[in-house]
Amino acid sequence: MGPVGKIRLNYAAFAVYLFLSTVSIELTSAAGQPRLEIFPMQGVQRKPVGKSLILTCRPNVPDASLVADLQWKDNLNNTILPKPNKYYYPLYDSKGRRLPAVTGRNQPPMYTETLPGESLALMITALSVEMEGRYYCTASYANTELLETSVMIESYVAITWTNAPENQYPILGEVYVVKCEVKADPNPTIDWLRNGDQIRTGDKYVVQTHGLLIRDVQESDDGIYTCRAAVIETGELLERTIRVEVYSRPVITYLPITLEATEGQPFAANCTATGKPKPEISWIKDAAQQNVANADRFNVNPLTGLLTINAVTQDDYGTYTCIAKNDAGVVDQKTKLNVLVRPSIYEMYNVTGVSHKEIALTCRAKGRPAPEITFRHWGTEDEFAAGVQVDDDRIVLEQHFDEDRGESSGTLRISRSMRSDDGLYQCLARNKGDTDYKTGHITIEFPPDFTHMKDLPPIFSWDERKANLSCLAMGIPNATIEWRWSGKPIKEILDKNLQQVGNGPRSDLIVHPVARHYYSVYKCVATNIHGVAEQDIQLKEARVPELIAAAIPKQLTATTITFDIRGPPAELGLPITAFAVQYKEALNPDWSTALNRTWSPESPYIVESLKPQTSYNFRFAARNAVGLGSWGVNLQQSTPRRSAPEEPKPLHSPVQNDQEEPVVVSPYSDHFELRWSVPADNGEPIDFYQVKYCPGVKMAGTWHELENQCVSVDVVESTAYEMSHLSGNTYYRIELRAHNVIGFSSPASIIMKTTRDNPYPYSAAGSLKDYTKHHQQRLFILNTFVLIITVRRMSSLQLQPQRQQQQSFMGL
Repeated sequence: MGPVGKIRLNYAAFAVYLFLSTVSIELTSAAGQPRLEIFPMQGVQRKPVGKSLILTCRPNVPDASLVADLQWKDNLNNTILPKPNKYYYPLYDSKGRRLPAVTGRNQPPMYTETLPGESLALMITALSVEMEGRYYCTASYANTELLETSVMIESYVAITWTNAPENQYPILGEVYVVKCEVKADPNPTIDWLRNGDQIRTGDKYVVQTHGLLIRDVQESDDGIYTCRAAVIETGELLERTIRVEVYSRPVITYLPITLEATEGQPFAANCTATGKPKPEISWIKDAAQQNVANADRFNVNPLTGLLTINAVTQDDYGTYTCIAKNDAGVVDQKTKLNVLVRPSIYEMYNVTGVSHKEIALTCRAKGRPAPEITFRHWGTEDEFAAGVQVDDDRIVLEQHFDEDRGESSGTLRISRSMRSDDGLYQCLARNKGDTDYKTGHITIEFPPDFTHMKDLPPIFSWDERKANLSCLAMGIPNATIEWRWSGKPIKEILDKNLQQVGNGPRSDLIVHPVARHYYSVYKCVATNIHGVAEQDIQLKEARVPELIAAAIPKQLTATTITFDIRGPPAELGLPITAFAVQYKEALNPDWSTALNRTWSPESPYIVESLKPQTSYNFRFAARNAVGLGSWGVNLQQSTPRRSAPEEPKPLHSPVQNDQEEPVVVSPYSDHFELRWSVPADNGEPIDFYQVKYCPGVKMAGTWHELENQCVSVDVVESTAYEMSHLSGNTYYRIELRAHNVIGFSSPASIIMKTTRDNPYPYSAAGSLKDYTKHHQQRLFILNTFVLIITVRRMSSLQLQPQRQQQQSFMGL
C-alpha cells in the first residue's frame, strides 16, 4: 500500500470514531430528556382505505405524574376528542359476565381513548383518503416544557373484488366472460389460472379487463378458475377462486303433435326435455293462458314433465304449451289434446214382427268420433258386418254417421223373418274411446206349432191309473188350448173322468180310464191371431212284456254261465226295465225253490255260483213299468267239470301301437304296477297268480326274449304286482296266469315299454351300487340284442346273398 492509501485509511477510521462518539453523546443526552413516543414507531403509517387503525402516544419522562394535557391533533391541526359516553358500551357487567355486543350504532370515525400507563390512543374506525396527513401528539411536562411528536398517515386502496361471483354458469356453445372485476389503488395487474395452470390469450381464451372471455363454450370448459390480482407498488397479491359450470339451454326431446284422451277416464302425457341444469317443466292451456298445475284434476311433475288428469272432460280439449325452463334459458312446444267422447247408446227399442215379413231393429248412439254401430245375436261373439250378410242374404246392416253432431245409427233389417230370428240382440257402439252395449229384443210372431211334439210316444196307463196328457203349443202370441174327444170339446162333454188343467200355451188333460173306451185318441187344438194348429195324443192301455224271444248260453265255465238274451218287442214309450231268470237243478222238480237273478238291460247276463258238472233248468221273463211278464224259454244246461281258472284280464289300456300288437307304456323308467281282474275259478278257488316278465325285442315279426333275464313271481291274495328294477326305454313281455289245485289258466300276455331313464335315477341317499347294477343290466340287454341281430343278418346273407332284407325293430 502506498502513502496515499495509508492517509485515506486513517481519515476513514477517524471519521467513524467521530460519528460513534457523537451518537453516544446524543443517546446519553436523550435518555435523560422527557419526550413523547408513538407506537407503532414507524414514522409513516401506510394502511389500506377502510381499515381500522390505532396509534398509541406514550410519555417517556422521569415522572409521569408531571405530564398534563396529553392530546392528539388531526391532519388539520384540530384536537381529536375522546369518544362520547353515549358510544361507550361496557363489555362486562358488575358480576363479571360478558354482555352481548351492541351493533347498529353509529360511531365517530376518529376519537381518542385513555389507556393504562398514561397512554392516549388514537382510534380510526375506517381509514379514508381524506384522513391522509400528519398527526401530532402533544403534552406539557411540569407545566414548563411542551412535548410534541408526530406520525405521517398515508392510505391506499387495497385489492377489492367488485364483481367476481364465486360460481358462474356459461351457456353451452356461446361466448362467455368469466367475470372478475377488481378495484385497487394503484391499479392491479390480473392473470388467470385454470385447474392450477396459467391461461394465456389465444383462440379459445382472451384475458380482458373485466374478466376472461371464453369462445364457443363446451362442457370441457367446466373447472376451477383462479383470478389473480397483484399490486406491484404495495406487494399485495390476492386470488379469487371461481367455479365455472357449463349450462346448456333446454331442448324438448319428446312431445307428440297430438294427444288423445278419453272422457271420464284418467289420462297421462309426457313432455321430456334435456338441459343443464335439469329443466323445470310446466304446462299451459293456451285458451285460458292457465298453468294447469294450479287447476283441479290436473297434476304436473316439474322434474319429469308428466301431465296427469284424474278424469278427462270435454272442456279439456284444446292446445297446450309445454315450457321447459332452466337457468340457461327457456323453450316451449305446443300440442293438441283431442278428447274422445265414449260412445253412449241413447235409443234402442224392442220390436215385434210377423213371421215371413220384414222387421228392423234400430240403435242410435253419441260419441266422438261418431261411433260405429254393429249388432250381434245374444250368445255369440260374431257381429253382423255392414251391408248384406254373406251367410244370410235376408239380413242387412245399415250404418249412418253424422260427425258434426257426433251421432250415428245402425239398423239391422231382416226380410222374410223366421222364428229363428226371434231373441235378444246386442247393439255395440264403438269408437277409439270405448264400446257401449245395449240389449234389445226381436219378437217374431207366428201361428201355433206342434212340430216339437210330432215324435212323442203315446201315453200309457193301466189299472185305472190317471194319465196326464200334456200339450204345449209354440206360438207368439201365446195360443189358447182346447181339448177334443171324438170331435167334441171336452168342456161340453161334462165327463168327471176328463179334466182340463190350463188353457194355454200349455194345457194338461187328466184322464181317469175307469173303462176301456177311455183308451183313445185325444186332440189338442191351439189358436192365436195368426192361425190354428192341432195335435193328436193317444192314450193306450199298457201291459206286461211278452215272452222273451230267446236266451242262448254264450260262455260256460264250471261255476258260471253267460247268456245272450233277446227280449220281446217293446212299445215306444214303455221300455223293458229288467230281465229276470229263475234256475234250479234239473233233478229238482219244484220251481218254488228256484233261485232268482235280475239284470238291467245294459249289464252282462251272468249266472254265478253254480256247481260244476251239474245240469240246471232256466226260465226267463222281462219286466216293464207295468210288471213282470210270463216265464218263458225253458232251457236246460249243464256246467262243465272242475278245471283250471279262466284266463285273467289285465286292467291296462294300450296307449302305443306298433304294426303287430298293442303296447302298454309305463309312466316310469324302472318299475311298473301290473293290475288284473279276478277270473272265474272253474270250481276250485284260485290260490295264487303267476307273473312272468322278460325283456326282449321283436325282429321281423318274431318276439325274442332274453330267457336269462326273465323274472317269475307268484302273487298270493292280490290282484296287483309291482315290477321293480326295470331298465329304462325297454320292452317287456308280461305273462299272467291264475292257478288253482287243478292247474294254471291259459296265460294272458301284454307288451309293456318303460320310459327313458332319469339321468339321476337315485337320490343322494340312494345306492350307487344299485345304480351301477341297473346300468350294467341295461348294457347287457343291448349287447345281447346286437348279437341276435348280427347272427340273423349273417344267416340271411348266406341264404340270399343278392337280397337286402329289412328288419323291423322295436326301439330300445
